[in-house]
This record gives sequence, structure tokens and C-alpha cells, in this order.
Amino acid sequence: MKMSRHSAWAVGLAAATLIGIPAAASAGTIRQADTAAAAAAYDSYYAPAEGKTGAALKTALHDIVKNQSKIGYSSVWNALKATDQDPANPNNVILVYSGRSQSKSAYGGDSDDWNREHVWAKSHGDFGTTTGPGTDLHHLRPEDVTVNNIRGNKDFDEGGSPVPEAPGSLTDADSFEPRDAVKGDVARMLLYMAVRYDGGDGFADLEVNDRVDNGSAPAMGRISVLKEWNRIDPPDTFERRRNQVIFDVYQHNRNPFIDHPEWVDSIW
Repeated sequence: MKMSRHSAWAVGLAAATLIGIPAAASAGTIRQADTAAAAAAYDSYYAPAEGKTGAALKTALHDIVKNQSKIGYSSVWNALKATDQDPANPNNVILVYSGRSQSKSAYGGDSDDWNREHVWAKSHGDFGTTTGPGTDLHHLRPEDVTVNNIRGNKDFDEGGSPVPEAPGSLTDADSFEPRDAVKGDVARMLLYMAVRYDGGDGFADLEVNDRVDNGSAPAMGRISVLKEWNRIDPPDTFERRRNQVIFDVYQHNRNPFIDHPEWVDSIW
């Protein structure tokens, strides 16, 4: 029997209820959230967006998520050790494109280290590592230095050649395709950025489009592919836990498309 995208999301949420979503991280220690209480909190958090669709929904979500605490770029290292902690090994992080579990201490600039990957490439809008979009944990992930360099500032699309050290990922001259397990994660991170940064707080107005040659424009593509990735790879326990840690410990805002992936199709 074919499962609809809404059914897939419902199954994921049911699984989260049974498993319990780890909610916060402090010094590498993760506690379990009360899922029912968390769900009620989400309802309150998103109340201003209730009943809205399209541009009105996007505006309402922007007004919600723009209220956040911010961290400096040097603080991102320790934050990622908590947000991307390997659930099977608290001494490690999971690298986003590679899927590899790697020691939290093996970070930096050497070829086999992990570093701070901007999923929304920082040159797309020229925000660099400035506090704000350049340090927003909702799109910063640990990744192998070599793989990070291969991805560079490419847009996201399907196809290409295999990426060394990132099984299942592909790349060509102008695009990058992540492994299947994080396709939806990538889509939801980019769409969060397009909602959060609208040009109203001194940064570029970030938007998604259906191109793969955006260069330094404040745009990322391809939206048609990102929408499909959101449908075929719904939020899992790791992604939901990550959203909760960012909310509880660091930025105190949420990625709405992890809590409500159906809103992607309501807006775009």
C-alpha cells in the first residue's frame, strides 16, 4: 500500500511519542522530553500562524522565528557537539553529508577533521560568518573538511558523480545532492533560512528559487527538488531532537518545517 506524505509524517510523530524526543543538551548530557507537553508548547508557539496559508503563513512564521538568541561563530563548535551528537555514542557527532560518526574532538581545518558547514552557502547573500545568518544553528552542521570543500557554495539538485567520503551523495559542476537520509533535512534547513531572513534586520532577503546557478545572489535552489525531498524524507527523531536542543539551549527559536513539514507546500 502506498503511504501518503501526510501518513508518513503522522507515523513519524507517533514514533516520536513512543520513543521520547531528547529535548536539551548540556555538557553532552541529553534528557528526555515529555512529548505531550512539548506538543502543547508547539501549539502555543505557532498560534499566530494558525489558519494561514501562502504568503500570510510565511510572514507569520517569520515574525515567530525572528525572536531568537544569537551566538558567535566561535561558539558554534561546542553547540554542534550538542545538536549533532551521535545518539549511539555521546563522544561523537554525525556528519551531515557523510553520515559518519566522528569524535567531537576531531574538528578543525585538517583534511580528516570536521568543520562548520553552512547548508545555506554563506556566499549566497554574502553574510559570511556574521552573527545572525552566518551563525544560525538551524543550518549549520558538522561535515568532513574535504566534503565541505567539494560542496562549496553549490545549489542543491539531483545527479552527478559520487562524492568521496560521503556515500550516497552526488555532485556536478553546479549542484550537490546529499545522501537520501538527509535530503529532507537539507530542504527544511534552507526553507527555514528563506523564512527567517527577509531583509528586515540588516541582512539580505534570502529566497529559494528553481535555479542551480545562483552564484552570490541571496538565493538557493532548486525549490522543486527541495519540496520533493521534504515529502520523501520526513523529519526523523535525530532532526526533531536537534530542533529541540536549539530551541531549549541556544537560540530559543524553532525550525517550523520540522514541526510542520506540510507547511512547505502551503507556502511554496
